[in-house]
Amino acid sequence: MLWDNKDLTEALLSERNKSVTEEDVMQQVHMLLEKDVAQRTDIKERLAMGGNGIENLFNVNKLEPSRIFHLNQIKEVCIDYRLRFLSTELYKNTIPEEALTCIKHLEQHHNIALSGFMIMAPSSHFHLKNYDDPLLFAPIADDYYYLIHKWGNDLNPFRKLMVRPMRDMGSLLVFLVCCTALFTLILDKWFFFGTNHELFVLLTFLFGFKAFCGVALYYCFWKGKNFNAYIWDSPYYNH
Repeated sequence: MLWDNKDLTEALLSERNKSVTEEDVMQQVHMLLEKDVAQRTDIKERLAMGGNGIENLFNVNKLEPSRIFHLNQIKEVCIDYRLRFLSTELYKNTIPEEALTCIKHLEQHHNIALSGFMIMAPSSHFHLKNYDDPLLFAPIADDYYYLIHKWGNDLNPFRKLMVRPMRDMGSLLVFLVCCTALFTLILDKWFFFGTNHELFVLLTFLFGFKAFCGVALYYCFWKGKNFNAYIWDSPYYNH
């Protein structure tokens, strides 16, 4: 009847059917889905290719300043947190669909096809070569990169402190000196009962430091470890 409550779905169908048929709607949707699948496949292929030294012609007026980072800034964060900044061709985990969507929207917004993708992530996320939670970037120009998408969990808040000894040689030596000093303090407190206290402390510190250095050296050679400052952009696990 005229005054019966109107079903909104029926109202929508009635309005749509004035201009298109169901066959037309299905055809349009099918075309859109095919186009989306083709775009995502193309993006996946370009991500798998990776590449270095590529510049993307972004529309500068459409870039977000909060997403633009220089290579030196990326390098410092990688060194602080012992991360790698490598081409996506070496990334062994699955890049999420949200990242593909972000790339697609960014390409549509700037009317370009992006390439030369880079990822910042821990070493375990990459297929590293034998020498003998990630951030996806696209290069702009002159060592500037544009952050496209971030996924996964945030880094452990203590990661920077835990990897600090491997930042560089100076950091490792300071760490070893601190460990030796603590070791000497413990021995002095619990095991020294003589009178020549200064000589005991000096000899304990020297022999302890030598022992800690030997253990650190053996560990680095055994595990193929290198300092953060040298591995942040290296595709090799032991160089």
